[in-house]
Formats: sequence, structure tokens, C-alpha cells
Amino acid sequence: MNRQQARENMIEQQIRPWDVLDQRVLDVLGDIPREAFLSPQYHDLAYCDHRLPIGEEQFMLNPNIDARILQALDLETTDSVLEIGTGSGYLAACLSRLARSVETIEILAPLADAARKRFVELACSNVSSHHQDASETWDAADEYDAIAFTGSVDKLPEYYKQKMAVGGRLFAVIGSAEAPTQTAMLYQRMSESEWIADSIFDTKVPALQNFSQPTNSTSAFVF
Repeated sequence: MNRQQARENMIEQQIRPWDVLDQRVLDVLGDIPREAFLSPQYHDLAYCDHRLPIGEEQFMLNPNIDARILQALDLETTDSVLEIGTGSGYLAACLSRLARSVETIEILAPLADAARKRFVELACSNVSSHHQDASETWDAADEYDAIAFTGSVDKLPEYYKQKMAVGGRLFAVIGSAEAPTQTAMLYQRMSESEWIADSIFDTKVPALQNFSQPTNSTSAFVF
């Protein structure tokens, strides 16, 4: 298979039709090899419009969802990014090409370890990877310019609302795992006490582990 051609087909047939037109995003998606984040038996399927298994009963997001996340966050090269749910590491690698630094959190140790090795192999030197349950309070930095949730959550946790810098953006898919559809939301922090939220598309993605369980540290996002 000509994988470079497969990448170009992915961009033209899957990503552009989803209104992803930011050339920086398209260039990154055309450059980073998705197959490098999959086991060999799935390499020939890396650019298809399917959710592919990555181990531990988890899946890589479809290419068009990755692309919409990257475009929605509207990253600058000076931005610091937090990713909740490393998975294969593919989205973090894409984020790393668009931002100054990326911190990525994964609850499943085998996935975190595998992604860390891929970051080294692909020279993603501005990515720091951690094995951590992100549904609980942890020593996250303050004032991230962008935050990306790679799985769905019932409600956006208050903890991460407060971790956004003024002017920062946060992408999350909101909705119950049992619901037929969920809503991809973009939150922006306008000031120390003001946030706005926009619905950007409907979708359906697997839930992040433990976020559906209410805790003191993850109360609902309230405007």
C-alpha cells in the first residue's frame, strides 16, 4: 500500500468534507504516520474511516474527529496543551507539531508506556506523558492554553474549567455513554470569572474511564 497516497485520500475524502480547512492541521495530518500508532495487523487500515483497536479494549478516534479537535483548539506555537486520554498517542503527536508543549494523561499503564515509546521514536520531544487517573484531582499545572478530552464525559469537570488560561480553549464531547448521540463542545475562558461554550458538532465516542462517577474534585461545569 502507498501510505502517503492513503494519507492524502484521508484528507481529501474524510477530513475536508468535515469542514477542516486549516492548512496547518491538514499539513500535520498529512505528515504524521497513523500506522505508527497501531499494531502491524492494522497498518493497512490506518487511514480508513473506522475506529481501530489499540489494545486494552480501547480504540483510536476516527481521523475526522482528530481533525476537528485540532482545528477547534486553534493552536499557536506558543501554546501549552493538556490532553486527557493519551490512547495510542496519535493526537498528542499531532498536537505537539502545533503547540509549544503537550502534557498527556492516560489511565491505562500499557497504553501510556506504548505511547511514550512512540513519542521517542517520532522525536516528539515536547510531549510529556503520564500514567494517571485524570478524573481525580492531581498536580496539574495552571493556565493551559488548550485542553482536549479524547473521550466523552457526562459533564465537564469544574477542576478542568479552572485549569484553562484566560483566552484558553477546551474541547470535550459531552453526553452519556448510553445516549444515541453526544455533543462536541468548545469552551473558552473569557476572563477570570467568565466562560462561553459553543456546540460544534454531534458525534458518538467512547467514554473516558471514571468520569461518569461523581467525586468532590469533578463537579459539574457551571457557567
